[in-house]
Amino acid sequence: MTTGRGSTSNLPGRFIRTVTEFEPGEQGAAAQQAEDGAPSVRPTRLHAEQCKSILVGNQSPDIPFSQSINPYRGCEHGCIYCFARPTHSYLELSPGLDFETEIFCKDNADLVLRQQLMRKSYQCQPVAIGAATDPYQPAERSREITRRLLQVLAAFQHPVTLITKSSLVLRDLDILAPLAEQSLVSVAMSVTTLDNRLKSMLEPRASAGSRRVEVIRELTRAGVPVTLLFAPVIPFINDHELEAIVAASAEAGATQAGYVVLRLPHEVHPLWQQWLATHFPQRAAKVMSVVNGLHGGRDYRSEWFVRQTGQGAWADLIAQRFDIALRRHGMVGRSRRLRTDLFRRPEQQLSLF
Repeated sequence: MTTGRGSTSNLPGRFIRTVTEFEPGEQGAAAQQAEDGAPSVRPTRLHAEQCKSILVGNQSPDIPFSQSINPYRGCEHGCIYCFARPTHSYLELSPGLDFETEIFCKDNADLVLRQQLMRKSYQCQPVAIGAATDPYQPAERSREITRRLLQVLAAFQHPVTLITKSSLVLRDLDILAPLAEQSLVSVAMSVTTLDNRLKSMLEPRASAGSRRVEVIRELTRAGVPVTLLFAPVIPFINDHELEAIVAASAEAGATQAGYVVLRLPHEVHPLWQQWLATHFPQRAAKVMSVVNGLHGGRDYRSEWFVRQTGQGAWADLIAQRFDIALRRHGMVGRSRRLRTDLFRRPEQQLSLF
């Protein structure tokens, strides 16, 4: 049974102080409604949020960017494996269904970004949009926060990388294509599976895998460079698709690729266990045995340089397969750098005339 949501529960977050319990029969009625064909047990609610700062610095040496922007907190795509789920605990909300249905929209993000870029102390470095939650999740259709952020960055000739699994990114080609002509933008397209049935369970409200491959093709045609992100690699769930996804993405025009193994920090672990028991009960033990092996016998290791690739025999095998696939499709050694020397504050540009 699918309900249009990734999580099978509203597991309390680790900081939550109150827990809502169903009266007898209420939870069963909600489940029956979903089974009868309702799109979801719970509707999505968008909350306006005024942020004071929007650029977040990164000190992790195993992540290829020094600053990022996340226009939204929570994500309606509902990817069960999302490592950002535990952040909803800081809001005293559940990393489960609350993360997928209670979406906080930083509606003033573009104004705050402009103020930060105007500071004389600001030093231009590429910014990644979507490192935590997807900047092109469904809320973006009406809120257009990501689009306004791109308009600000374009005005400053500022380099930007977008990370997404949504076809909505094509809406902004009128901004992205001119930025690409100046080597100021790249897009990382996450393709987790080409199996629509698996996608509906893993990432219920994200674009289909085949559609994401077509997005790679359309971005490439427009001159926007694309990196394939095969993430997460899940043993006995989607790892067998590695070669096919690399091949399809390369054929569509992706020139670089990376991967991340399944990570289960904090509340993601019990949520994943619930999902696994619901959808793949017969292989759950086998999956978790390998996942634990990837993380040194634990559910998750957060140390730099091992948290994303894992360790041990399975990690080595994934790395070898990925390397062979990239070499087969000519995706090795094609590094890409975005320009920072074009950065100009709008007032400086006007002073030239």
